[in-house]
Amino acid sequence: MSLLLAMVWGSSFLWIAIAIDHVAVTVVPLARCAFGALALLAFGDARRRIERVDWPRFAALGLTWMAIPFLLYPSAEQTVSTSITGMINGALPIVTVIVTAIFIHTMPSAFRIAAVVTGTLGIALISLSSITEDKGADIKGILLLFVALVCYAVAANLARPVQSKYGPLASMLWIELTAVLWSLPLGIHGLATSAFSWEALGALVVLGAVGTGFAFAIYGVLLHRAGTVRGMIGIFFTPIVGTFLGVTVRNDVLHPITLVGMAVVIVGAIMTSRPER
Repeated sequence: MSLLLAMVWGSSFLWIAIAIDHVAVTVVPLARCAFGALALLAFGDARRRIERVDWPRFAALGLTWMAIPFLLYPSAEQTVSTSITGMINGALPIVTVIVTAIFIHTMPSAFRIAAVVTGTLGIALISLSSITEDKGADIKGILLLFVALVCYAVAANLARPVQSKYGPLASMLWIELTAVLWSLPLGIHGLATSAFSWEALGALVVLGAVGTGFAFAIYGVLLHRAGTVRGMIGIFFTPIVGTFLGVTVRNDVLHPITLVGMAVVIVGAIMTSRPER
């Protein structure tokens, strides 16, 4: 299951790149959330009603976990290569540690701080070696990716109460349904200005049904069986998968320092995942 998640989520950056070759970037979040919700409806545990008191939290999660980052990623990939996007996405555990410390008003341990510093160094190596002509990224695209990571980290903290109350599948279904509503206005406008393409449709179905639907169902089972720390192992390999696909399929050209940065980011992410007292 860890290997499957690494392949699915690591390949998502490739599918985004294929989709925006044919459709407007605003179509991606709408299609991704809609196909993901349809996939989750196949699971009985996902079809649970939620209490009205939790509607505002689900609306906030739909915006921060899905609607905004799902728009920022294709926007960034207009000027950032698939490989660089996958590498920077590997910094998610590091960003989550920082945001969580702010949420709970608690200073991380010395080891966690060292992990964050390590991961930040890796991010700097990736970014600085990429933001030059013909190196695969620009400053605007890198900043959009960082905003998306912050959104994910904020959502991870907002989601804890509802996930413990409704379970991962039901929570994800309602988050994706609210994200569909958030993405609908821009998505409809994007559809009106896009031409139909089988390649884009296939990429969006895989992104939504597989990456945003079935993959989260598998992830929920994995966390239950293996625990939070071991369940995250597959995520650490997503930058490697994204980089491999970017180089082999999209012909991305990488600076050697970028690869060093990716390795440092993965080390920092693994360090942040170690449980604390």
